[in-house]
Amino acid sequence: MYAVIKTGGKQYRVAKGNKITVEKIDAEVGKSVTISDVLATSDGSALKVGADVGKVAVTAKVLEHKRDETKYAFKKNRRHNYRRKVGHRQHHTVLEITAIG
Repeated sequence: MYAVIKTGGKQYRVAKGNKITVEKIDAEVGKSVTISDVLATSDGSALKVGADVGKVAVTAKVLEHKRDETKYAFKKNRRHNYRRKVGHRQHHTVLEITAIG
């Protein structure tokens, strides 16, 4: 059985036991979170999409919080001695899917 969930503006295809990295969720490590924004589910034979999904929720356990590698933005104007280098590290949460339904 798998489900398609939406969190942090992105969509993820998850099954029980999967570990996924999502945008930061405010929850303590070791606690469980419930994601109720489920777009589709499948039990192996039939795919349910949209209104057919009903009130299905996905439960996940928070494994860790971490930060992504540094992404750099570089701006330059030639012949004007203008150079700027800005780094950004995005916050992420690692989840383990414990239940669908």
